[in-house]
Amino acid sequence: MTKQSPVPTAAVNEGVREGSGQMFDGIADRYDLLNRIISLGIDQRWRKKTVAALLLAPSHRVLDLATGTADLAMMVARTEPRVQGAEVDPSKKMLAVGDRKITESALGNQITLIEGNAESLPFTDSSFDSVCMAFGIRNVPDRPKALREMARITKPGGRIAILELAEPKQGVMGGLARFHVHSVVPWLGSLLSGSAEYRYLQRSIAAFPDAPEFAKLMSACNLKMLSVEPLTFGVATLYVATPSKES
Repeated sequence: MTKQSPVPTAAVNEGVREGSGQMFDGIADRYDLLNRIISLGIDQRWRKKTVAALLLAPSHRVLDLATGTADLAMMVARTEPRVQGAEVDPSKKMLAVGDRKITESALGNQITLIEGNAESLPFTDSSFDSVCMAFGIRNVPDRPKALREMARITKPGGRIAILELAEPKQGVMGGLARFHVHSVVPWLGSLLSGSAEYRYLQRSIAAFPDAPEFAKLMSACNLKMLSVEPLTFGVATLYVATPSKES
């Protein structure tokens, strides 16, 4: 049984809208295009660093949480062709887009898509060699529960890599990045998708804890931090951990 560590009160997730699975259903068909344009293509570079942090080996089983349209899952499969992966997401339409991409890429023998959420995973303890999550923890209503689930289902010594957007706080480039997130992202997202949901993106980024605070939360949820790496002037952060001895 997992021993539950105290969770800081700041872990309360104020930036999440309930029913995020349904929210993302509305932008599923254009999600990949929007990500490429809004991030200027840098999001793929961030994903490569996330995959590298997993230290993949041929026999590994990898879980991709909040897989969305399966971009990260497909990158894992292509990086190590003998890896087997399970991918979980609450949005049916995002999974449908991901399934189409996986079929077209002939990666179906490596990737299994599952509808579900990160707080309640249908897997036994120590089922996976590594877990990854890109741009998803920000949208999880109960982050501590999800983090404990990651610790529970990851084998001792396994890697957990979480990639998340952030709001830069300092510097000239940080100011430009904040302008991009606050003004350009919601405007461009709404223009291209015909949906106001991308304004949620800016609000959720602003509400997400800063890197030291979120790393502290991870440590309180049965995870031992290995690294916290800011990416592209702090626009994103890569958190890498392993299950702690308390798991």
